[in-house]
Amino acid sequence: MVVIDLFNEMMTYPFMVRAFIAGTLVALCASLLGVSMVLKRYSMIGDGLSHVGFGALAIATSLHLAPLAVSLPVVVAAAFLLLRIKESSKIKGDAAIAIISTGSLAVGVMVISMTTGMNTDTCNYLFGSILGVNQSEVALTVGLSIAVLLLFVLFYNRIFSVTFDETFAKATGTKADLYNMLIAILTAFTIVLGMRTMGALLISSLIIFPALSSMRIFKQFKAVVISSAIISIVCFVSGLTMSYVYATPTGASVAILNIAVFLIFSAIGWIRGKGLVK
Repeated sequence: MVVIDLFNEMMTYPFMVRAFIAGTLVALCASLLGVSMVLKRYSMIGDGLSHVGFGALAIATSLHLAPLAVSLPVVVAAAFLLLRIKESSKIKGDAAIAIISTGSLAVGVMVISMTTGMNTDTCNYLFGSILGVNQSEVALTVGLSIAVLLLFVLFYNRIFSVTFDETFAKATGTKADLYNMLIAILTAFTIVLGMRTMGALLISSLIIFPALSSMRIFKQFKAVVISSAIISIVCFVSGLTMSYVYATPTGASVAILNIAVFLIFSAIGWIRGKGLVK
């Protein structure tokens, strides 16, 4: 009863309702895409894209433009660029990600320091805030999240094939490069949408930790995907509640809970590996 009463109290505030709707959808999308990103060793692309998103948001804010309208195409373009560099450039993938992510973060910090200054809104972009999501952003998040979920379900078999055996997928006629790009673009959308609640520095935790936690126990792709979705949603809702009750940063609260779940699942996986528990 206490939990239900607390939840009902939270939902009496419009900003909590907006944060709950947007954050839950983003957490679900991030968890589904995160499984493929982790298995394909694209995890750091998500982290790099979040830094690009912050740079784009900083420039949009300084020019008094709509932040999401500017950052979405910029981050999608960065996803395309990072994937092309990773596959064909002489520059190693991790080095390319480091160059783009640190460069974007530096540009964002420089632009903000020269215009609005390092204010509260800047900290919200970096670390997330339940107060940062407005009505128009919720509508955009709902629309794009539904599109991400529909595309993931529609191309599930193709995503599965390019995730586990890209060479075989190409041999059977699957356009692996196209689906790799689809995964990267959908991830770019998810990152930009989640930056308001999770922050640019912590949004990648929604992509990485649920998938890693699930892989400690489950071995089948579908089981990992379902487990990741459940973990991500539970951790986000719990983190949002913690943020409301204890006035902690939303992004940090959610990330810490994801880390805790990862440690618990790792312990369970280790115990199973030792044959102590079947």
